[in-house]
Amino acid sequence: MNILKLLKPKAVIDYVYDDSTVRQAIEKMRNHGFTAIPVINRDGEYVKALAEGDFMYFMLDNNIFDVRGLEHHRICDLPRRVRSTPVSVTATIEELVLLAMNQNFVPVIDDRKVFIGIVTRSDILQYCHTYIKENGGSAE
Repeated sequence: MNILKLLKPKAVIDYVYDDSTVRQAIEKMRNHGFTAIPVINRDGEYVKALAEGDFMYFMLDNNIFDVRGLEHHRICDLPRRVRSTPVSVTATIEELVLLAMNQNFVPVIDDRKVFIGIVTRSDILQYCHTYIKENGGSAE
């Protein structure tokens, strides 16, 4: 199966640039109800994904107790606690399933390492459910 069928392209998802402020990223996540967000650089390359916990630990480690204090820090200042591994457009559904066990979404990059979108865990599970149902399989 071609994973591009499950891809949510960069044009329709939210992401932040690594030179954005931490406050901008938190506000974008909060406004959209995200628990994690992809980070790219200005060349369009995937850098990392940040989760709510990354922001919380950063604030605690830096004694920041007000969102205004985050205006002075850039996304590139935040250490990545958990690695969110991207896959190539040529990845298999099996690779997606294995990564989705530990990630909310799987970032997808092209052969130049440019971020092209994400595949969400829910889309992967939906695909697996449909596949099992159509092929007479059982999860038991």
